[in-house]
Formats: sequence, structure tokens, C-alpha cells
Amino acid sequence: MTFPGSLDDRDAARAVRAAGGKPVALWHGDRDLRGVDAVILPGGFSYGDYLRCGAIARFAPVMGELVPAARAGLPVLGICNGFQILCEAHLLPGALTRNAGLAFITRDLRLRVENARTAWTRWYSAGQQIVVPLKSGEGAYAADPGTLADLEASGQVVIRYAEDNPNGSAAAIAGVCNAEGNVVGLMPHPEHAVDPLTGPSSDGIGFFASVVAAVAA
Repeated sequence: MTFPGSLDDRDAARAVRAAGGKPVALWHGDRDLRGVDAVILPGGFSYGDYLRCGAIARFAPVMGELVPAARAGLPVLGICNGFQILCEAHLLPGALTRNAGLAFITRDLRLRVENARTAWTRWYSAGQQIVVPLKSGEGAYAADPGTLADLEASGQVVIRYAEDNPNGSAAAIAGVCNAEGNVVGLMPHPEHAVDPLTGPSSDGIGFFASVVAAVAA
């Protein structure tokens, strides 16, 4: 799904192809999801990140189709800016705020998979560590204490920073899911880790392979 200012839509499409899926381009002004089996909201700076990251994209025409489809079970992955959009659309709990130190971070990071039961993480095993790039300025995950406790108790923390907490995220959270596990948001970029030739590893391919296998089944 491409919004004005999206940067990583082509990378996400490449990752889908690498996992054996067929990418379908969706535009922010569309009012039809074109029968897709899953949706990826990519990274970038939708609508220039005006107001708040993802705050304007949340009202794009295509979101009027995506929100009810996601609540009905459609697998949806939000990466970086896509994660921010999903939080703004209330498909995921919490919010993304400015990084600790107010600096943009670009690093390859070791992550730990906490929940390997979602539509997007079944390729992994719980506790598995993967190396995926992070590149964001507003990537610190925040939620109130009650929400954080609920996320931990229900297994909705999907990915956690394994070695350090680069942006000050609450409980070192790098990604969460909804209660049903079909909607996942994460701040690191797995689409930039599908081929060691162009990324730090191929560890990110599992997100895309998981959903391709899920929809094929």
C-alpha cells in the first residue's frame, strides 16, 4: 500500500516476491483492496509526517476499506511508518513517539521473536533472534501501564530489542499485534533483510514467508 511519501513499498513488494507471493500495488486513494489476501503498510514518511507520523494517512480513502477488513481477519503488517499508521487507526494499541535522545537511528539490530503464533511470524520460533535494520526518528513504543501489562499477559508483544533498547521503547518493545494476531506492527524493517547481498541478513524473509504460507493454506 503506497501513500504520498512512502519509501519502502518497492522493497516490501520485492520481499513478497522473494517469499513466493505476488505483490499487488494499492494506492492511498483507492476504495478497493482488489481482493488481496494480505496487506503491507510500508515505511516512509506518509504525507510528510505532518501533525504526527501516520496521523493523516489514517484518514486516506483506502483505510476506510482496510480497517474493517483487518477487524474481520485480513492479515495486515505495518512496518515503521506503517506501524505508526496502524496505531493511529486504532488497529493496534499504543503509539510511537520520538526516539530517546531525539536522534534518527539507522542501525542493524538483534531482535528476539516473542510471539511466533501470528500470521506474520509462524516461520520463526519463540525466542529466536534475528538481525534486521532499524531506521526511524519516531520509533519509541509507548503505552499506559495497564495496556503494557495486558500486552505482556496476552502475548501481544511480537518482537523485542534483544541486546539494547536503541530508542527508549517501553519494555524494549519493537513490535506488537492485535488480540487475534492477524495485525502486526513493528518498527524495524524486515524487507531490508531478505537477501544478504543487500542487507545484514536474510532473517527478515520469515515475516513474508509466514503470511504467504498462511494465505496459501
